[in-house]
Amino acid sequence: MARPETCDFIRSNAAPRSQSSGLALRLKVESKSDEMKRIFHPFRSASRQLGPLEQRLLDALWAKGSATVRELVENGYEDLAYTTVMTTLDRLYKKNVLMREEEGRAYRYTPRLSREELHCEVAGQAFRQLLDASPASTLPLSFLVEILGERDTQLLDDLRKLVEKKRRELNQREPHTKEIE
Repeated sequence: MARPETCDFIRSNAAPRSQSSGLALRLKVESKSDEMKRIFHPFRSASRQLGPLEQRLLDALWAKGSATVRELVENGYEDLAYTTVMTTLDRLYKKNVLMREEEGRAYRYTPRLSREELHCEVAGQAFRQLLDASPASTLPLSFLVEILGERDTQLLDDLRKLVEKKRRELNQREPHTKEIE
């Protein structure tokens, strides 16, 4: 499989060709990948990252629909202190992951998004971050194509279909925008 031209910098930084050149190239690519992981946390900015307890309580709210702190502590989270659950839910609210409404002297918490909607939002943010991080937008795109090809060639076909669909949508909009101008 041919590598995109924008990945040439990886090959140019690889060790000189020898019998182990494949290994040297793999090591160089892995070290670049490790470097990128340190720079960009995958799929989340630091302020949006969820800890294990936040994830656990969010999973409970997705299962129940909504709950107060007391309802969670009394129904399955007896191992957690009331104040721990309260603080964790408040942090999720401040991260805009949960909505809350007053219910007596307490709050009833509800997930702002479904699990699928949250995953879509997080993935979209990750792609925006990746595209904004590189002065050449083709660089992150070439990595995307490489990763998809490594994982499953069917994903490349799926990507091609999505690109073609988006092009058709954009082409259908263009005549309307030209008439307005």
